[in-house]
Order: sequence, then C-alpha cells, then structure tokens
Amino acid sequence: MASALDDDEICNDDYYSLLNVRREATQEELKAAYRRLCMLYHPDKHRDPELKRQAEALFNLVHEAYEVLSEPQARAIYDIYGKRGLDVDGWEVVERKRSPAEIREEYERLQREREDRRLQQRTNPKGTISVGIDATDLFDRYEEDYEDMVGGMPHIEINRMHISQSIEAPLTTKDTAVLSGSLSTHNGTGGGTINLALRRVTSTKGWGEVELGAGDTHGPLLGMKIFRNLTFATAQCGLQFSSRGVRPGVTTVLARHLDKNTMGYLQWRWGIQSSMNTSVVRDTKSSHFTIAVQLGIPHTFMMMSYQYKFQDEDQTKIKGSVKSGFFGTVVEYGAERKISRHSVVGATVSVGVPQGVSLKIKLNRASQTYFFPIHLTDQLLPSAVFYATVGPLVFYLAIQQLVIRPYVRAQKEQELEKQRESSASNIAKKKQEAEAAVLLMQESVRRIIEAEESRMGLIILNAWYGKFVTDNSRKHERAKVIDVTVPLQCLVKDSKLILTEASKSGLPGFYDPCVGEEKSLKVLYQFRGVMHQVLSGDTEPLRIPKQ
Repeated sequence: MASALDDDEICNDDYYSLLNVRREATQEELKAAYRRLCMLYHPDKHRDPELKRQAEALFNLVHEAYEVLSEPQARAIYDIYGKRGLDVDGWEVVERKRSPAEIREEYERLQREREDRRLQQRTNPKGTISVGIDATDLFDRYEEDYEDMVGGMPHIEINRMHISQSIEAPLTTKDTAVLSGSLSTHNGTGGGTINLALRRVTSTKGWGEVELGAGDTHGPLLGMKIFRNLTFATAQCGLQFSSRGVRPGVTTVLARHLDKNTMGYLQWRWGIQSSMNTSVVRDTKSSHFTIAVQLGIPHTFMMMSYQYKFQDEDQTKIKGSVKSGFFGTVVEYGAERKISRHSVVGATVSVGVPQGVSLKIKLNRASQTYFFPIHLTDQLLPSAVFYATVGPLVFYLAIQQLVIRPYVRAQKEQELEKQRESSASNIAKKKQEAEAAVLLMQESVRRIIEAEESRMGLIILNAWYGKFVTDNSRKHERAKVIDVTVPLQCLVKDSKLILTEASKSGLPGFYDPCVGEEKSLKVLYQFRGVMHQVLSGDTEPLRIPKQ
C-alpha cells in the first residue's frame, strides 16, 4: 500500500470529473453526487486509524469540490480560471459578489488587456525569399534546332532573386509602425527599396497611413493612404509623390453575399494600373472555387480556379486553374500539404503559351515564404510536363518517408517525455490518492455486488483504463493500463453506470497511467446474466446498459 496521504498531497484539477457530473449539472445533480461520495468516504465509517485518516483527506476533497460547484459565483470563477482563480492570495481576480455574467464580462475585459500587452511586444515579422532558376537546358538541348549543344552536364543557372522583409512595431493600441525592405536582381542587374509606414486606426471601419520610402529605382517617395469600410463596399484612396511625379490612386471593392458560401466582388481601380474586375468566390469546407474577369491596362484576362480540400490532419489540397488574356493562356495544377505544425509545402506546374513549362515550389514556414520558380522550357514539351508533374511527387514521398516522418515522430516523443517528466510528481500523488480511494471502496463495492447479483443486475467483471496496444508491440508498452474494476463497480447505481464526457482520469479511484497519450476505457460486464464488452474513449460519455 502506498504511503499515507496528507491534505496538501491530494491534487485533482477537475471537480466535475471527481463528482462524475456534467459541466451543466444542476444543483440537484451536484447534491446527489456529493451525498453518494460522502457516504463512501465519511471518516466515521472507518475504525482503522490509517483508513480513517485517508478517508478524511478524500472526504475533504469531495467537500471542497461540492462547495465550489454549488455556489454560483465560485463556480463561475472556477469555470473561467480553474482552481487558481479560487486562490485570492496573490492573485485578486474580481469581486466575489458579482453575478456569473458580470464575472465573465470582467474576464473578457482582462483578456483584452492581455492582448493589448502582447500587441505591444509583437513585431510580427514577415519575409519572402524567391529564387528563380533557369533549367531550360535540361530539355531544349535535345531539340533538333538546338545548335549550341555542348557535351557534359546541362547548364542550370539562377537568373533572378528577390528578398523582402517587414516588421511591425505597435506604438499604441491604435498606432503601428511598419518597416519593410526588399532587394531584387535579374540577369546581373538589380536594386532595392526601403519603406517606413505609420498607420493609425481611426475607427473600427477605417485607418490612415503615411509612407516614406527610398530606392535606386524610384528615388525618394512620399505616400498617403486612407481606407474606409462602408456598408457594402470598401474604399481606399492614395496619393504618391516621387521623382516620377504625382500618382493618385483610388480602389473600391463592392462585396455581396450571394448565398451562405458564395461571395460576389466588383472591384474598380484607377491610377497606376487602372482596371475593373468582377469575381465570384465559393468557399466550402471541402472546396474553393473562383471565377474572375478583369478589364484593365495592361492586364486583361479571364480566370477560373478550383481547389479541393481533403479532410485529413495534413490539410492536403489539390488545385487547378485556367487563365487566358492578352498575354496568352496558362494552365496550372498542383497540390500543397502541411508537413509540420508551422510548415506547408506546395508544388505547381504551369503550362502556357507562349510562356512554356515551369515548376513552382513554395514552402511556408510560419510567416516566412520561400519560393522557387523553375523554368523548364519555352516550348510545350510533353516530357517537360511529365517530369514537372512526377518529379516533385516522387521527391516528396521519399523525403516524407526518410526525413519528415522520423523527425516529427522524434519531436512528438521528445515533447511527450518532457510532459511526463514535468508531471511525474503530480501523477505520483494522484496514483497514491487513487489507491487510497480503492481501498476505501472495498466494503461499499461488496454491498453493491450483493445487491446487483440478487436482481441479476450490472456486475463489472473487469475494467481497464489507459493506452491499449497490439500483441506485437513491445512488452513495456502493455503496462500503460490500470485496473479500474473496483472504482467502476462503486459507481453503479440501480443497475446503471453513467459516466459524463469529462476525462475519466479524474474519477475517484482513477489516475492517468500514460500522460499525453490517447486513452480508452475497456469494460467487461455482466447484465441480466449475459456478458458484454465495451470500449469507450477517454472523454466520451458512457452509459451501461445503453437502454
């Protein structure tokens, strides 16, 4: 038997799970659960000094849970802040005489203040690195009119690069400074710019911005922008002063809901690149469809795109689009997939006239974007289209199996190990508490079993809680299950066992045998003389028998 328990050793963070009641439980449900546990743990029912002391400790814990959940103000604080919110010393929360609605309103206000403080410290860096690669020598060297063919390896070169970076510095809750810069080079020539923008939010519907910039292509620049959100439209006005003169600009966007998942947009732009654009966008849980037509200088085109979203944990998407205009016609298709918590990789094949065939690879890592457009050929060669399609797929599958999956698996194991180490002492206390509870339940369980047997009721033959593994797994993994037959039988009342949707690790006599891992409850029981078996998830409600 584990060593004796003290009052300060008992730790149970979920009062609802301890009492086995719903989070929406009424006062009557709370009182019934409390009385049931009081009868089980009351110190006067035990003569043995050791059992009496352990029962007193568990009785006090049940009494504490009931006192908190039965008092509306304390319950509201507990629902929002947890047990920490009930500790007045060192952390004053809100006045205890307020109503639950007022407490929640105060909580939301404190949350907003915390968000404002985070805003003061956040820089929100964003960056893009684009590397253009000319790989036309891979395919054009095999054309009959390729006169300059030279033996040896194909010549692949980087013909363009672009790097941009920006950071935001919140000055006040309404004012933000944005510093951005970029460098570009193409076929040996390039340039750069640097900009500083000061933005002020004037209201919930608008903001204004002043921009200062300098660069080797545009020279000194001064710009001003005003944005306003109207009832059915948005409007943005700008004025730019540079060595090229004064450039005014106006953009208006009219948006309208066509149905629950469909939006219609009409955009008019006047200024540096005047155009009129109309588009319809339909976005659902499984797909995204866009059709757009633009008339403008210098770009006039018609475009249609479709994207299918797989409902998997990797958020896989496949997409295709057709775009045709004065510049020619381009067909694109590709896919993207999440490879880690903050990383998404995608590949797109572009086939166009007169653009040729290109492969575009993109990696998004948090707020950083890495873009690699690879130009394969100026002609529409089937071989280029084939290798642009199959090559990235084969490469991704190889990297996924050899690098990504082992790395992600190792990261999860490392995080799980850290979680186990940090909670080891707490789990040891909960295990000790569970063993003490099981010992105190023995007499009550004996009486419950006798009563259930007399009316052919519900008898829990065996019950296990934890992580279940297959027979071919390693032996040490089979030890991640604990026997909870006695605690479950103790919860049987009138030939029924009802468990709420809370985690079962908080039930009396339970503890978490495998922190951070998926757990289940497996029950073998007898009802009306017939044996049954059920498997339930950790947070799934359970009712035995089902009727």
